[in-house]
Amino acid sequence: MEYIEEFDKLKTKVLKYILFKKRTEAEVRQKFIADEGELLNDVIDELKELNYIDDEEYIKKAVKEYMNLRNLSIKELEYKLISKGIKKALVDSYIYSNKEILLDYEIKSAKNIIMKKINSQEKEEILNYLRKKRYMEDSLEIVMQEIEE
Repeated sequence: MEYIEEFDKLKTKVLKYILFKKRTEAEVRQKFIADEGELLNDVIDELKELNYIDDEEYIKKAVKEYMNLRNLSIKELEYKLISKGIKKALVDSYIYSNKEILLDYEIKSAKNIIMKKINSQEKEEILNYLRKKRYMEDSLEIVMQEIEE
């Protein structure tokens, strides 16, 4: 009986945490590190079964949010997702299966950054800045062609 009470208590705490903002499994584990053990594993397993914790769904929502709000390269998207504790293989799989959409987004992002900065900086400085941000050379070439037209 004690296990069920502790399980419900921890499950409630975890649910409050993930319902406030969508979280990855790694974020939940990090937050409740003091409760690490079989009990936390059981809670996470149940919440995964109920789709409260779903790293694949988290990737989709996070990428959509980043695409709507920020100008990022594909590599920056990848780093942000991995920094949330999502497995690299899962992130790579998502990027591979959505390559075309992400390439269009990267080109649009590079163009937005260049257009924002073109008045104050030389094109080569801007391109070097974007290279540091890990934009692909192909994307940068397409953007530069579009801008010069």
